[in-house]
Amino acid sequence: MDEQIVNRLHEAVRRTAELTSGRVASGRGHDEADDSVGTIGTDDACGFDPFPLLRSLHRAGARAVVIGQVAGILHGSNELTGDLDLLWSGDPAQAGGLVAALSAVGGSLSDDDGAPIALEPGAFLCPKVQFSSPGASGDCCTPALPWGTLTVADYLDRALTATDRDGFEIHYLRREDLISMRRAVGRPKDLRRAAELEAL
Repeated sequence: MDEQIVNRLHEAVRRTAELTSGRVASGRGHDEADDSVGTIGTDDACGFDPFPLLRSLHRAGARAVVIGQVAGILHGSNELTGDLDLLWSGDPAQAGGLVAALSAVGGSLSDDDGAPIALEPGAFLCPKVQFSSPGASGDCCTPALPWGTLTVADYLDRALTATDRDGFEIHYLRREDLISMRRAVGRPKDLRRAAELEAL
């Protein structure tokens, strides 16, 4: 069962590579994505492959939970994406693992305005920080980020785990929690993807 779940993401990476082959750069990153099309329409979709970073997170012992459309794909969504969004506890004792994981894949950090941030444990104590790596860019969030009425710390506690064929683990949101997060954000792409997940 785990192999089938993770193979959905392998297949999505393959389809994304086909879709973006030969695409001319637009200058738009994941943080400038259209609210309907999503990050598949941005430059970050070109070369998108979250597996190196996900493997690095596992090796570093960093328990970051996949949210957003990558989690949707793991549940069976057919929509492609160009970013990897993560949720972690915000516990300072765990920040070093995130630094180690990103460092190992040549990653970097920035704030919401795109200004570089030093790749050090303190940077991850912000409610949200943007990261970039050769295969995947996205947001790394904590429960301190305003989530409306959602208690996303509980989502972390009941997240699912799938094991890839290489033996590393991917932690990701439960379908019902992902749906509630989608509906809370409420952009056109979120509502469309929530409806898709509910129909699966």
